[in-house]
Amino acid sequence: MSQNKKISVLFLCTGNSARSQMAEALLRFKAADKFEVYSAGTHPEKIDERALNAIEVFGLSSKDLKSQNISEFSGKQFDYVITLCDKANNECRHYPGAIQQLAWDFPDPKTRLTDNPFISTLNELNSRISMFLLIVSKSDSNKETESTFDPISFYKCLTDDIRLKTLMLTHYHGELCVCELMHALQEDSQPKVSRNLAVLKKANILSTRKHGQWVFYRINYELPQWAKSVIAQTTENNCSLISESLQRLAKMQTRPNKVAICG
Repeated sequence: MSQNKKISVLFLCTGNSARSQMAEALLRFKAADKFEVYSAGTHPEKIDERALNAIEVFGLSSKDLKSQNISEFSGKQFDYVITLCDKANNECRHYPGAIQQLAWDFPDPKTRLTDNPFISTLNELNSRISMFLLIVSKSDSNKETESTFDPISFYKCLTDDIRLKTLMLTHYHGELCVCELMHALQEDSQPKVSRNLAVLKKANILSTRKHGQWVFYRINYELPQWAKSVIAQTTENNCSLISESLQRLAKMQTRPNKVAICG
């Protein structure tokens, strides 16, 4: 696959009304520069308002999401076709346009008997997609980075409270700016947060993307896979460390608009 060609992914579920829409929004947000992302349903329905609300609470854009039938992609080839429920997997077990097909069975949030079922499903999809990105992002550029990446500097960066929480929050949300991190961490000093971000960027752990007046930080796409796994596993197994920060971010009223960045 050429360096400039994006990896195409199609998420499938029965109604294309919740799980596949959330998965599309998440992957597009996390890696729109590397992936072309679509979703469809075998029996499409109107997008559930609770799914849209969960997406927006998470800080993602729902602007371009639409429910559509799988037939609209007839004849199109995808690098990955990912089914999100047993019914869709059974109906599309051997999707003709799939180079690789994966079956992720997530419970339907419409029938889950838990608190905040749509938020719970979105969080679970976020974890799975993060792991998916760790696997498929390995490339020649990753291998080159692995040969020059300094593990001692990497682990030193994790010993600081601000830097560790910054990496966990950035992994969780995909991309954050300085003002969001200040609000989440309850840090009034922008220079202090910026200094720590500079350390993480110098260590090649974070990369930046500029949009207008905003500079957004994200986990470096070319970070060695083992280092990405450390950040992912640390975040997913120690969410209590950033739970209050996540709540503050969810309630933040003046977050920058990421629509143009997310694609």
